[in-house]
Amino acid sequence: MISNAIIRRLPRYRRYLGQLQRQGVQKISSNELSALIGFTASQIRQDFNTFDNFGQQGYGYSVDYLYSEINKILGLDREYKTVLVGVGNMGQAITNYNYYYKVGFNIIGLFDSNPKLIGNTINDVVIKDVSELEDFVKENGIDVGIICVGRNNAQEVADMLVNAGVSGIWNFAPIDLEVPDTVALESVHLSDSLHTLAFKIKTNEESKK
Repeated sequence: MISNAIIRRLPRYRRYLGQLQRQGVQKISSNELSALIGFTASQIRQDFNTFDNFGQQGYGYSVDYLYSEINKILGLDREYKTVLVGVGNMGQAITNYNYYYKVGFNIIGLFDSNPKLIGNTINDVVIKDVSELEDFVKENGIDVGIICVGRNNAQEVADMLVNAGVSGIWNFAPIDLEVPDTVALESVHLSDSLHTLAFKIKTNEESKK
């Protein structure tokens, strides 16, 4: 069983390894990776030792192989059919951000309840009425639902996605959703991150006094 702490670190490893690939780097040691990523070399070795055949201490790690294996572990070696509900400012920003498409999260359905938005097109995808959501998810075998609606409607949308059979939900609504254990849930609370930033600024200011 891979710990949640390691899983949380894997995307960071992947990001830096991708940069190294683009620079043409073929091998890297735990000490070199530590200098780049900020984790200790010991922590990196411990993390990589959790997985078989990641490399041998003293020989360095293959950048291409590490990147490929981390992709597999994270489930990024496949594509995910995705829908997004709530095509306001946040929803439009996510839909237009090409990164998600590059890593296999293909947004093929957009839904909203605002009559002024329904029928419009973003990235060749027509915005549909949210009343069509469940049927669309079932008919198209959707894997992931992205929720960008307000807190008052978020649980209802989550229930619709769960009932329609999604495997995972990416939630941007400022509320803790309830979903079955069989549905993966990842919530992004932007306010939490902003509050953490405020604390860090306060701490830095106090240390200068």
